[in-house]
Order: sequence, then C-alpha cells, then structure tokens
Amino acid sequence: IDNNEKYSGCTVHYVNKKLDSGKIILQKKVKIFKTDTVKKLSKKILKQEHLLYPKAIKKVLTNL
Repeated sequence: IDNNEKYSGCTVHYVNKKLDSGKIILQKKVKIFKTDTVKKLSKKILKQEHLLYPKAIKKVLTNL
C-alpha cells in the first residue's frame, strides 16, 4: 500500500534452508484497491491463503 502497488498476494512453497526460497507450489494475486487499508488487505490475503492451502496440499499429494 505504501509503495502504491496494484497487487499483493500469497505464496505456498516448499520449505528449505533459505527464507522464502523454496520451490513455489501455488500463488494467488490479490488486487489492491485505493480504499484498502493494511487491515483490509491483510484480511483479503488471509482469505486467499486459506483457499490456497488445501489446493496446494492436494497438488503435492497427487504429484508424488
């Protein structure tokens, strides 16, 4: 929001030794509206995370 970005989002990825550097499993982009506050945007992203996690688990388990 402070950088006037148009999108934010969330990523589910494999964990490795480096911070946030594991292979990406799934991502979801979230549009930032001019009326969004940090709190509103955080809630929108969290909602998408909750939808993404089951899909990511299914993807990992079906690609074994």
